[in-house]
Amino acid sequence: MALILALDAALAGCSAALVEGDRVLAARAAYGDRGHAALLPPMVEEVLREAGLAAAALEAVAAVVGPGGFTGLRAALALAEGLALGAGRPAIGVTTGEALAAALPPGPRAVWSVIDNRRGRVMLERFPPGSLRAEAPPEVVAEADLPHPAGPVALAGDAAPSVAARLAARGIDALLSDSRLPSATAAARVAALRLTGSLPPRPARPLYVEPPAVRRPG
Repeated sequence: MALILALDAALAGCSAALVEGDRVLAARAAYGDRGHAALLPPMVEEVLREAGLAAAALEAVAAVVGPGGFTGLRAALALAEGLALGAGRPAIGVTTGEALAAALPPGPRAVWSVIDNRRGRVMLERFPPGSLRAEAPPEVVAEADLPHPAGPVALAGDAAPSVAARLAARGIDALLSDSRLPSATAAARVAALRLTGSLPPRPARPLYVEPPAVRRPG
């Protein structure tokens, strides 16, 4: 059973979790759009202290790589890379959709991760029923142009309520799940599958589906 420290700051919150197999040894979370860079380091210290472990005991460090907010992603990834380098362990990337899907129990529905890009579109990542292996990389889709699923779907992510309403209006069987924000605990589960080879490797580098928004001066 791999001992994994996972970090997330992709959306409107941040979290850190220390997970060994199916056991969550310690976890911390905070919610809000700002302050991730300041909140994450003490969270890491707290979960390691609560578990009575040093970073050198870790087998891997994982971080959610996106899609998500530029600042939060960079904060989590920089910290994860530093911890992994100091411990001489691998740094493993987990997509936002993977973390959201891993928080749901396996079932007969496909899972759609839908993240609001705040530009009138969503970042869509699709998973077959019972699988955490995405059908394709995340893509940007206008809500009005969402594809028609092959069967019933469960929706996760911060754009799930609006997407669920749109799909329901088209007569599609769409279940609104409680998985709205990714968690470090779920990210650790995905990272464990990467360590065993059950999921393809992913580096701990930011995944930007489209360029970060830039506001012109003046």
